[in-house]
Amino acid sequence: MNREQPRPPPTAGPAKPNLADQIGSKATRKLRARSSGTPGIWFGLGMMGLIGWSVAVPTLLGAALGLWLDQHYPGGRSWTLALLVAGLAIGCLNAWHWLSREDQAIHDPQEHRDD
Repeated sequence: MNREQPRPPPTAGPAKPNLADQIGSKATRKLRARSSGTPGIWFGLGMMGLIGWSVAVPTLLGAALGLWLDQHYPGGRSWTLALLVAGLAIGCLNAWHWLSREDQAIHDPQEHRDD
């Protein structure tokens, strides 16, 4: 006589946080922001400047290198335009990477635990 063992119920993936947990984490984040004080206008202007420079510097370096290449190695292609676009793309990727890292630091609950 073969008796089958009862199977355990299938385990679901990682449990999603319920509504109360989500509200609690948002409330904790708001309280932490209030206690740390609101950043002033200079902080906001500094952040915009930092993002602007992270895009402008690679763009200008690409254009300068392109101008130098066009003057020393003339040809049918415009190195200035190509390297300007490449520098702009690198600068935008740099700014996006920096902003995503800052956003993750803001929303990461493990980094700001009150131990």
